[in-house]
Parts: sequence; C-alpha cells; structure tokens
Amino acid sequence: MDLFDKIAKNMGGPIGQHQKWSHGYFSFPRLEGEIAPHMSFNGKELLVWSLNNYLGLANHPEVRDADAQAAADYGMAYPMGARMMSGNTRLHEKLESDLAEFVGMESAFLLNYGYQGMVSIIDALVDRNDVIVYDAESHACIIDGVRLHMGKRFVYQHNDVASCEKQLEHATKIVERTGGGILLITEGVFGMSGAQGKLKEIIALKRKYNFRILIDDAHGFGTMGETGAGTHEAQDCVKDIDVYFGTFAKSMAGIGAFVAADNEIINYLRYNMRSQTFAKALPMPMVIGLQKRFELLKAKPELRESLWKIAKALQNGLKQEGFDIGITNSMVTPVFLKGDLSEATSLTRDLRENYGLFCSIVVYPVIPKGLIELRLIPTAVHTLDDVQFTLDAFGKVAEKLKAGYYRKDAVEV
Repeated sequence: MDLFDKIAKNMGGPIGQHQKWSHGYFSFPRLEGEIAPHMSFNGKELLVWSLNNYLGLANHPEVRDADAQAAADYGMAYPMGARMMSGNTRLHEKLESDLAEFVGMESAFLLNYGYQGMVSIIDALVDRNDVIVYDAESHACIIDGVRLHMGKRFVYQHNDVASCEKQLEHATKIVERTGGGILLITEGVFGMSGAQGKLKEIIALKRKYNFRILIDDAHGFGTMGETGAGTHEAQDCVKDIDVYFGTFAKSMAGIGAFVAADNEIINYLRYNMRSQTFAKALPMPMVIGLQKRFELLKAKPELRESLWKIAKALQNGLKQEGFDIGITNSMVTPVFLKGDLSEATSLTRDLRENYGLFCSIVVYPVIPKGLIELRLIPTAVHTLDDVQFTLDAFGKVAEKLKAGYYRKDAVEV
C-alpha cells in the first residue's frame, strides 16, 4: 500500500478521525483579540475558560513593555546558534540561577519548549539498563519520552501508591540483574483531573526502594505553594525531589521551560540533551520577557491570591449546584457529565453559540466512555461575575442534557 493512501484511509488516532467535522470549531478554534477572559470566536465575544494564563501575565503592561523593548533592542535573532556553540549569554544564565533558587534546587537549565524538553530529559537520563516507572495519566510529553526508552518501563494506576510500589518491586528485580537504576515520573498537578500527584507518599517509598523522582510541574509552577514555587513546596517536600521540570507556557504566559536539579545532573543534561544541543537558543526578547514575568510572579503574590479566589469560587459554586468536579485539589477545574460524543459536541456548541461561554471539551479516550469533561481554567483576571455567569449557563445546559435535548441534535444557533 502507498504510504499516503494508508494515511488517507486512517487519519490516525481518535482525534484525527474526527478532524473533518471538528476542525476549526472543536479543534483548532480561532480565539481572537487580546488574551483575556473575554475574546472573540467566530465573530462573537465569549467568556473564555480555556487559556492557561493563570496569573494574568499575558497582557500585563510591564510584560508588554519588557517584550517590546527587548525586541527593539535585540531583534528576534540574538543570540545566534545553540547554547553550547555560540548562543549562550549572561541573561540566559541569570534566569537559570534565579529559577533554580526559587524552586529549591542547586542549578537549572533553560529549554526551548516544554513538550520537547520533557521528552529529551527522559531520553538523556536513562539508558537500556534502567527502568522507568510512571503514572498512568501522565501527560503526552512524558508518554512520548517513555516510548523512546529502550529499556523496561512499568506504568502504575493513577495516583495509586500501592500500585506504584508494586511496579517499583518489578523494577527493582530487573535493575538487580541489569545493574541499572530506576526513574520514577509523576506530575505535580495533573492537567486534566486537577489532582495533585501524591509526591510525599511516593517519596516515602524511597525508604524501601532505590529510585530517583522526576516531577512534571507544568501546572504547579507559579500557582502552588506559599510562594508559588510549585507543588513540591505545597506538599513540603522540596528537598526530596531529584529532578524538577517547570514550563513557562502556563503561569508565566510565555514559551519554553526549565529543568532543575543538583549541579552535577544539570551539567550532565546540558551536554546530553540532544533537543537542546542541536537547537537554537531561546531568543533574547523571550529571555528578557520571561525574566520580567518571573519578577512579577515573585513580587506580586496578589496575582496568585486572585487566581485562587476565582478557582475556589468556581469550584465551590459548581459543587453547590450539584456538579461533579472529580478529585481536583488545584486550580484546574473539570466538570464531568454523563453523555456520548454527539451529546458532548451539541452541548459545547450550545454553550458557545447560545450562552456565550467557551471552554475545552474532553471525551473518550482521554476519559472513560459515557462521560463528557468540560475543562475550565480559572485565571487571576477572571471576575466573580464571570463565575456566576458560568454557573448559570452550566445549570441550564445540565438540565437540557438530562432531558435528552442534546441527543436530538436540536441545538438552535
């Protein structure tokens, strides 16, 4: 069979299978205007709950000024080349040292992208003699990193410490034979469910098993903990995390990421992460803009307080109205409803077209069959009026869902 003929007959996984009717509306939607709680979609202004602009920094005036001035001063090309060859600067190094200190690690290394960075971290840390143990609901970047691993890997049931221990037992037997080590990977905050990873309970297993722990804290960095240092700060286990990963695409409303650990490990990663060794350094305007975002993250705790005020109002309101928001104990707010794909799309269209509300929709295989997840991401720039508007809209569509309205595909637009 011709390669392209095969692709034409099978457009990939479940997401690709639906692309013909979903593209431009449910997938690849175009949100236009200033990044804010209210944006334009298909010519209508909607209340948006789908942007990971947790602290509202995307359009903060100091951030916009810093971005613009840095672009004027340096252009988008400097520095030219990969960090190892010709693209290193004092400002890159300063941001790294500041980040490391903030998250309680000795050293840090900037990464061009979060997804690519996590894949490359895993690839660099383990070889065929090592074993990976990871959470079943790990982000796709972790899954892809694990797929590159040429040794054994074991998955444990989501946030199930007993299951985790069982997989550590299997891993231990293997490394006793291969002479390798064990890398355990989990998340600080799981982006779909909003549940925090059980970091302290997993770390306690180190008393019985020899392993190192890597946490992906993309959603926790800047939002969790007393200072916003992350989920490991919130759970009081900073010193017990071996490798910490944070992204700039969430609380810092930027692009790129960083990895932090002991000096020796970071030096090793600097020279062995192929995605960074052979890639151009982050442009100077991004680095300067990230430094400004980071300064505001630390200097303005009221931004994090506003985020949590909105998150708690939203979550408490949803629970009081009888909605199932799962086991979230972070700002990520899922709403679970019973229904199939057809009902999910009709309900989402109704929310957007008739109730002026835009949120992400999640269905099988990301979540079990028969469930619809509407995923809401509160930010520091949402208001309590936005929360009430959303509670009212959700109450109305939930009643219509129970009445079978969406099964009839009778949404009027």
